[in-house]
Parts: sequence; structure tokens; C-alpha cells
Amino acid sequence: MRSRQTGRAQHPLPETIAMDSFNPGRAANRFLAPERDPSSRFPIARLVRVAACAAFYFLFYFVQQVTELLAPLLLILGVGWGILPHLIGAISTTAASADPQARDIVTHVASTIPQQITIGSHVFTAGSLVVDGLLMMAAAALCATLAAIAAREM
Repeated sequence: MRSRQTGRAQHPLPETIAMDSFNPGRAANRFLAPERDPSSRFPIARLVRVAACAAFYFLFYFVQQVTELLAPLLLILGVGWGILPHLIGAISTTAASADPQARDIVTHVASTIPQQITIGSHVFTAGSLVVDGLLMMAAAALCATLAAIAAREM
């Protein structure tokens, strides 16, 4: 190995490796524990650790994908549902000067927009959809971080 000397410390230079050469010490052996004893050729503890990390990686990555899919939908639905009564109110003020029958139709449509929807024991409002969307974005970021940590541990 070559080396260079700068000041008082001597720093080793990396060996040059041809791009088409195979380096068996890097990719093939990095996931295996070093052999200490010929009787322990199958490291059970390492296998269990890798399996647990793989299961957590799958779980975190799956949650991240689902939340990244649903978070924008909830945000758009919540913001749209929150803005819709204001838009219809603006239309009704302009329609009031035009035609009384159009004003009645717009007022009827505005009154049919619910403030909340109850499905089972769950109550959905425009604000709750926005908050749920933001929480899902935070969950996606957390799961991405945890998936990266689990991948590093493998």
C-alpha cells in the first residue's frame, strides 16, 4: 500500500482497483459475520437480527408508501371541503343581483353541503381531514427515517 506524508502524520492512500475486477471482500462478505470457530458456521443470532430488521424495514416502508398515497388526498379533500361553502357564498352574492330563482338554487346547494360526516363512530370534518393529512405526512417522514435506520442495521 502506498502512503503519503503530510506534516507529522502518515496517511495511507487507497489501492486502485480496476472497474471490472471483482473484490470479494466488499460485497459478498459484508453481510456475513467473521468466522471464529468452524463449529459456528451458521450464525443464528445474526440471521434473527437480519430477519427482524427486514421485517421492520418492510413494515416502515409499507406504512410510508400508504401514507404518501393517502396524505395528499386527505389534504385536497379537506381544503376543498373547507373552501366550497365560501365559494358558493361568493356565487350566491353575485347571483342575488341577477335572478331570484338562481339565488334560490345556489342557496339550496349551499345548504346541502354538510359541516361534518359521521361514519360509524368516526366524525369527519374539513379541518379534521386537513389535520389527518398533515399527520400522515409526518408519519411518512418518520417511517422513512426508521426504514433507513433498519436498512443500515441489516
